[in-house]
Amino acid sequence: MRHALLLTVTLISLTLVLACAHKKAAPPAPEPPAVEEPAPAPEPPAQEVKPEVVKPVQEPQPKEEIPSDVAELNRKGYLKDVYFEFDKYDLKEDSRTGLAANAEWLRKFSTIKIMIEGHCDERGTREYNLSLGEKRASAAMDYLVSLGVDASRVDVISYGEDRPFSTCHDESCWSQNRRAHFVITAR
Repeated sequence: MRHALLLTVTLISLTLVLACAHKKAAPPAPEPPAVEEPAPAPEPPAQEVKPEVVKPVQEPQPKEEIPSDVAELNRKGYLKDVYFEFDKYDLKEDSRTGLAANAEWLRKFSTIKIMIEGHCDERGTREYNLSLGEKRASAAMDYLVSLGVDASRVDVISYGEDRPFSTCHDESCWSQNRRAHFVITAR
């Protein structure tokens, strides 16, 4: 019996070996296609590195030097008066031109502060002339501000007829007294 058992096991093993031998081996799993990586970009040729020149930041300086003394600034007459028609406070074309020049100078020297004095001729009551002088000074200030001058740098005052430039009693003097006068008050 032992012999039969051995024969049976041998036959089964042989059958299995033969059955496996006839089976085709499964093909190996295909490899994924190779992904080509882009070639690295060529390096630029070595260049000489020049140090960057850094200029120090400086506050813009006015090209023109002006006196540091306020009284001297006023004596030099950098700011020009503007003139008005009788009983008016609207700006004439030549007044706008003069104010534009004043505004340009004031923007150039941004630390200067000014007082605009409103003046009138002797005709009219004192109260009326004080009011008209205020309107004239304010009109000049408003125009300067519209041209870029900071309003905090400008004060206005009216002297009415109290401080005439010219003292005769005719139109030649009166026309000189109807003005907005500019006084530098601080540097």
